[in-house]
Amino acid sequence: MQNLEQEYRVEMTGISKSFGVVSVLENVNLKVKPGEIHALLGENGAGKSTLVKILNGVHQKDSGKITLNGVEINPKNTHDGQVLGISVVYQELSLVNDLSVAENIYLHKLGASKFWMNWKQLTNDAQELIDSLGFKINASAKVRSLSIVQKQVVEIAKALSEDTKVLVLDEPTTVFDPTDTQKLFDNLFKLKAKGVSIIYISHHLDEIFKIADSVTVLRDGVDTGSMDVADTDTDGVIRLMIGRELKDLYPVRQNKIGEVPVFEVKNLTARDTIVHDVAFSVRPGEVLGVAGLGGSGRTEMAKLIFGAHKKKSGTMLLDGKEIKTNTPVCAVKHKIGFVSEDRKEEGVFLPLSIRRNISVTDFSPISDKYGFIKVDNEYKKVLELIEKLNIKTPSSEIVVNNLSGGNQQKVALAKWLSIDSKVIFIDEPTRGVDVGAKIEIYNLINAVAQKGVGVVVISSDMPEIMGIADRILVMHKGTFYGELSKEEFSEENILRYSIGKPLKQQQLN
Repeated sequence: MQNLEQEYRVEMTGISKSFGVVSVLENVNLKVKPGEIHALLGENGAGKSTLVKILNGVHQKDSGKITLNGVEINPKNTHDGQVLGISVVYQELSLVNDLSVAENIYLHKLGASKFWMNWKQLTNDAQELIDSLGFKINASAKVRSLSIVQKQVVEIAKALSEDTKVLVLDEPTTVFDPTDTQKLFDNLFKLKAKGVSIIYISHHLDEIFKIADSVTVLRDGVDTGSMDVADTDTDGVIRLMIGRELKDLYPVRQNKIGEVPVFEVKNLTARDTIVHDVAFSVRPGEVLGVAGLGGSGRTEMAKLIFGAHKKKSGTMLLDGKEIKTNTPVCAVKHKIGFVSEDRKEEGVFLPLSIRRNISVTDFSPISDKYGFIKVDNEYKKVLELIEKLNIKTPSSEIVVNNLSGGNQQKVALAKWLSIDSKVIFIDEPTRGVDVGAKIEIYNLINAVAQKGVGVVVISSDMPEIMGIADRILVMHKGTFYGELSKEEFSEENILRYSIGKPLKQQQLN
């Protein structure tokens, strides 16, 4: 029974954790009140995910104390955490693709009945839960058929399907557009009003100042401070996160952009997605931004060009010559790169080493004429990219699954930088990446463009896409609805095109 006299719902005191000789957390403290949204911040690798995994039983602490409602707890596994009312929505999705949405949400109930499952009731309950969150998802649909945004919603619904007292959200909005993000915030405020304690992990600092009551910052496994959000600002939080002042977030764009397009698409229509009549071009040295709401077809468009979806009609030109990319292999041969928004499923091979992930895209630059890999050349190229992208690892042989989310994202980028692409599509380049790593990735995108590569960046983060793009195309219902020059960049203009409305008349004059 809840002890109402306790000021804090959760108290983690003096938590330390090491993996082998590597110290991940050292004497960390975290205190969260009932009905509070508490932000947990820090760079990638600071120890945030490890701390919450200790809270719900994935990892066991080496030392320290955890109390829930004033009672000491020591969850040994995630089941213990769930029984205690601790639910975690991780940054990396953990759904079963071949089960339905309803089965995923109530996975903990499957097999609980001694006789038969009431599948109709299960599906109805799941549909009611999803509808209450304000999202349109068919509870009977297979998870495999969902977009990554819809999968994220299912993860959240799964966490809320139990008697949750403590809800941990690890980068929940990285794939959400502003509309979906606001829906999530509205739901969090409802949970807060019901007394649920919410631990919110995000690299979007603007979100913290919109919804959080208090904040704890980790740096290199040590908590550098806890405070009320009202008592700090963005600069103060960044100083605690990275130990220094942050200069300009977005690099100055001074690239020489070519006159003739390096890549051009005409009237491209998909056979199996909503993408239709897509036409655009990107020039050498240009960073072309692609914006739009979730479900507008941005990712599907990139996958269609890359050969992961089937084309119904349309033409693609590379250096003025028509090409066909019926498969991803064809796209790679034509020097087209694609960094997926879903790094876990499509971006990296988690069980393989950093070296193997980077090399696997194209072996030809590191092989001899007989097809044998020149090991010295491979290591040299891999180590150059590890240094260039500042991937935090003691060795190129470290398994990618053991890296932080931000470093996994850098490996996903390195895969495609290992070949000399002529055009590269980067979908959600900084998903789950901390503010320091974001700057590194933005500078990297800039450097790639400076080499004369046509770069197409797809992003739900409007400040990001305005900060790095030379021009923005906005998708609506599967096609490009509008184009914005640098002088026309604004969140309002992007949103208007995103919902299918023209710019205001005074903006056009």
